[in-house]
Amino acid sequence: MKKAEGRRQKAKGRKQAAFRSLLPLRFLPTARCLLPSDGFSLVELVITVGVLAILTLGVIPLVQVTVKRQKEQQLHEALRQMREAIDQFHREAIAGAQMQVNQQQGQGQGQGQGQGQGGQGNILADSRVRVFITDQTIFTTDNPDRYPPDLDTLKNGVSVLPLATPAQLQGGFGLHGNKGIADVNQSPIPKTKVYLRQIPIDPMTGKADWVLRSCYDPPDSTSWGGENVFDVHSKSDGKALNGEKYSDW
Repeated sequence: MKKAEGRRQKAKGRKQAAFRSLLPLRFLPTARCLLPSDGFSLVELVITVGVLAILTLGVIPLVQVTVKRQKEQQLHEALRQMREAIDQFHREAIAGAQMQVNQQQGQGQGQGQGQGQGGQGNILADSRVRVFITDQTIFTTDNPDRYPPDLDTLKNGVSVLPLATPAQLQGGFGLHGNKGIADVNQSPIPKTKVYLRQIPIDPMTGKADWVLRSCYDPPDSTSWGGENVFDVHSKSDGKALNGEKYSDW
């Protein structure tokens, strides 16, 4: 009897082993702890979404501040570029007026005209002035200070002639007054000088449209008098990161 019972136990064990071999591994009780989970639980999903939301809320303001700072740098550069062009145009326009008066009077002192144009003295002695504007017809009687009439004049250019070289200026027109251009016998040909490659785009408005102010407009003026372009400002009414208004830059 014991032998028969032992044979039945062995046969039963072989059947169970054969059945287990037919089942996938993940259904075996001893292997479940060794296999990866089939997915995330609800708690894990909530925690993951929460962490991602916190990271997103922290990154978005940082990106916005970075973009705004870049636009402010572009605005500073655009204003600097236009104001330098306006100042250089003004210097060379005054030099042209001084040249014109000296040629008409047949003398090279030019001191009276230079001092009459804003008290600048002899503008031809300024090392930044290499040419003078020959076309004085672009300046109306409302613009005796000879700032550019508009921004398009800076972009389109004006007719200019070169001044004498520094060696010629010693004892020459710019300092003591007996020469006007580098060499009158060479009959120099006027050239067109462009002061702005293009009118910059205001990064705050996305347009090449600026608030203009003439030298006769008050600092807090909201409209342009139209006599000349003395300064430019942004049309944006927004505020910078430092709290200042862009229109005050």
